[in-house]
Amino acid sequence: MKKPTPLVDELEKGPWPSFVKEIKKSADGPMASDLLSVLERSYDDKIGHWKHGGLVGVKGYGAGVIGRYNDLAGEFPDAAEFHTIRINPPAGWFYTSDVLRQLCDIWERHGSGLTNFHGATGDAVFLGAKTVELEPLFDELLAAGFDLGGSGSALRTPSCCCGKARCEWACFDTMAVTRELTHVYQDEMHRPAFPYKFKIKASGCPNDCVGAIARSDLSIIGTWRDDIQIDKTGLAKYVAEGKPNIQRDVVERCPTRCMRFAKGQLDIDNDECVRCMHCINALPNALAPGKDRGAMLLVGGKAPILGGALLSSLLVPFIKLEPPYEDIKELLVAIWDLWSEHGKNRERVGEFIQRIGLANFLEQIGLDPQPEMVAHPRTNPYIALHEDKP
Repeated sequence: MKKPTPLVDELEKGPWPSFVKEIKKSADGPMASDLLSVLERSYDDKIGHWKHGGLVGVKGYGAGVIGRYNDLAGEFPDAAEFHTIRINPPAGWFYTSDVLRQLCDIWERHGSGLTNFHGATGDAVFLGAKTVELEPLFDELLAAGFDLGGSGSALRTPSCCCGKARCEWACFDTMAVTRELTHVYQDEMHRPAFPYKFKIKASGCPNDCVGAIARSDLSIIGTWRDDIQIDKTGLAKYVAEGKPNIQRDVVERCPTRCMRFAKGQLDIDNDECVRCMHCINALPNALAPGKDRGAMLLVGGKAPILGGALLSSLLVPFIKLEPPYEDIKELLVAIWDLWSEHGKNRERVGEFIQRIGLANFLEQIGLDPQPEMVAHPRTNPYIALHEDKP
């Protein structure tokens, strides 16, 4: 019998989206009911009733299942175990309706029915399973062609934007890269051996639609190294229509002021362009990324957990991304070897680089320093020459 939850029910009121309303709509079984009851008690007692009850998983895997237990098991037995299962999604998050129905059917047989498409890591997430259901759930997922994703101190599930499948700005095949890295590094995903989590996200252009620069330890961002393409016919149409105002909305908002607009002509100093995509987004029928396309690699992004948030720092200004992507694989192995040997427990790669210094990090992984790696110029105008002592 459903227990009253007056405090939780308050969250259904108002014009904004309500997770309570979604829980009630998505799963009205005993697990979801007890879940809301535990939440009600948490609001009433002003403490959380979920605890870390130890590791839980499926045979042979150390990742993919996140243990969830609460300390009110006797009162709410249907939510005593409420494990989270991460499922490795198809690259670019493309599903057919039949596959989605198949996943939902599997989940309703083994869990609460609550889902999250997709979590911050990029996985499809099943919320709420009992320990005894994990192995049969895993077997059905494998039979349907799905595997578990990453969790814990391991490589997290690589994710990407839709890339060339749907986006004309994509500078490399994001889905091919993501699929390759996912298949090659299965052991790093399923058997945690790192100091902490490591995320790889790929965006096909500098618009960075998956937020890789802010959220991933290795960001693969599409870019180009020749000139922005200008379609004069398309530009003339924008000029004739007057929308957008090219001088005000495009030229004056260029962060490096590398553009000039006069007499219906747009000139771009491509040597000063930082590939921010603003002009291309504003004039999509007139401008496009250059033809010499590839990607830049950035390292060290993370959300705040132990330390503050970090945006990724540029590591490789440009590489051509072509199968089998050996450049990225060599770089990953070099970073993982160094970080695994000298990183502290729960220290992300970005924090590790801050601790040992970028110069030391580059030396150890075998990369030469480049001007693009400089975050800001020296504040001291004097240069000290350190000569070797005799």
